[in-house]
Amino acid sequence: MLAITDLAAEAIKTLTTDAELPEGGGLRIAAPNPDQGLELTLAGQPAQDDVVLSGDGVSVFLDATAAAVLDDKVLDVQQAPTADGGQELRFAIAPQQPGAGV
Repeated sequence: MLAITDLAAEAIKTLTTDAELPEGGGLRIAAPNPDQGLELTLAGQPAQDDVVLSGDGVSVFLDATAAAVLDDKVLDVQQAPTADGGQELRFAIAPQQPGAGV
């Protein structure tokens, strides 16, 4: 099952609060075309067939394809350089490390 780091959970909390989503809203990860990557959006509620991960005030909704692709992964947040020389935070997906406790 997809693991979520504390940093990613905090970022999701901030995004959902800033977007004023209803209680139970969260980050939705879908794979409409898995060869093209994943699609992240904010959603007020999960789609009917979504896998719902929740805890510590954070909800993540995964469509069936994304759930299968991310089964052994970790959702994290990393700093990335911007074109103007600054930094921004981006979600990142990495393999789970055995025994890491994430």
